[in-house]
Amino acid sequence: MTQSFDLIVIGVGMAAVSAAHKCAAAGWSVAVVDELPYGGTCALRGCDPKKILRRGAEIIDAAQLMQGKGIEAQGLKINWSDLVAHKRSFTDKMPDTIENGLEKNGITTLHGPARFVADNTIEIEGARFQSRYFLVATGAIPRPIDIPGGEYLIDNAQFMALEALPAQLLFVGGGYISFEFAHMAVRAGSHVTIIDRGDQPLKAFDPDLVEQLVARSVAAGIDFQPATTLKSIEETADGFVVVGDENGNVKQWTVGRVVHGAGRAPAIDALDLPAAHIDADRHGVVVNEYLQSISNPTVYAAGDAADTIGPPLTPVAVFEGKVAASNMLKGNHTTPDYRGVPSVVFTIPALGRVGMLESEARDAGHDVRVKFTDTSGWFSNRRIGEQHAAVKIVVDNTSDEILGAHLFGPEYAELINIFALAIKLRLKVSDLKTMVPAYPTVGSDLGAML
Repeated sequence: MTQSFDLIVIGVGMAAVSAAHKCAAAGWSVAVVDELPYGGTCALRGCDPKKILRRGAEIIDAAQLMQGKGIEAQGLKINWSDLVAHKRSFTDKMPDTIENGLEKNGITTLHGPARFVADNTIEIEGARFQSRYFLVATGAIPRPIDIPGGEYLIDNAQFMALEALPAQLLFVGGGYISFEFAHMAVRAGSHVTIIDRGDQPLKAFDPDLVEQLVARSVAAGIDFQPATTLKSIEETADGFVVVGDENGNVKQWTVGRVVHGAGRAPAIDALDLPAAHIDADRHGVVVNEYLQSISNPTVYAAGDAADTIGPPLTPVAVFEGKVAASNMLKGNHTTPDYRGVPSVVFTIPALGRVGMLESEARDAGHDVRVKFTDTSGWFSNRRIGEQHAAVKIVVDNTSDEILGAHLFGPEYAELINIFALAIKLRLKVSDLKTMVPAYPTVGSDLGAML
């Protein structure tokens, strides 16, 4: 017998949870399904556990910066296994917490791999389920790297599960994952290398600030190798031999682990989307402005599984889930607003952006003024011993509105939220300058950045 629902959500990450609760609260019969533990990448394998592990690196770095300024840092070190246990004290509880919350609200919880068998039907381990609507919210997985020995790569989840860090680590790719975890590992005592096939890593961020981050990374002990392509990985008695190519020159490293940080792809291949006439491309399910499949109107998609212009961030997935739910409940009437969404690379210190890059603003035809400031000598950074910090603010000359804010420095990951609000609400520079901040705080630097 086929069980029927008003909505079945495939994948149980944050986008799924937000949509499922919204539709259940409206009286719909809702089911969710995932073959992995409930919680998705953010709660279990990404944002939250990453920040817990980062805390150890923050403490080490803070002590090192204050060496000779009143702090004796010798002997201070990270106990990696204890730090991982601290992380697990959070992640181990999350699947049951999420599942209990769903069931409390009357949502049916299913487990196992789901695949479509018809436009309105999925199959889970031989059992079939029909629904008026589906939401595909399966997230993303590491992008396949087809090289000899590619099976030896570990992903972010496996890295965070290591009970001990190897003495040598190599990260492949110049994105968030490589830089964030490299900054943790080097403070934990590992010798860390990042190889990136491009000349500039983190291409979504301001190049001047990326240059600052690379300099800070090198100063922390990270060996960054740009313009280097991964060619092969070979397992040996001593670990792994990694071979790369730098503009025709062969390079080789012997390391304990090789970590995949070279991008992610939508986790949709196992869903058998063609069986339900669902169009998809390498960016995910192809949707219209309402997050509805362009080829199967019973299907919506959100988060990393959807081909949208939204950045691949958990807060974006959450509000896309809410938008999709609202459109399923009331008919297509609302579209996601991506204006003022900040993005942060949680290195030490962090690199963030919100709004347009300088080049994007000029290409869009804005008459812009750009203020770049090296803030390493400002009191807020001098106080803690940080020597690498800078900001770039992009403003429309005609309207005086902030078009983009790009920040690299301690606590700037919090400060960028003020710029995000300003861009969201179209505030002017003059509006922000009227704010009287608490002093001395990092927030009190905002006026001087504009």
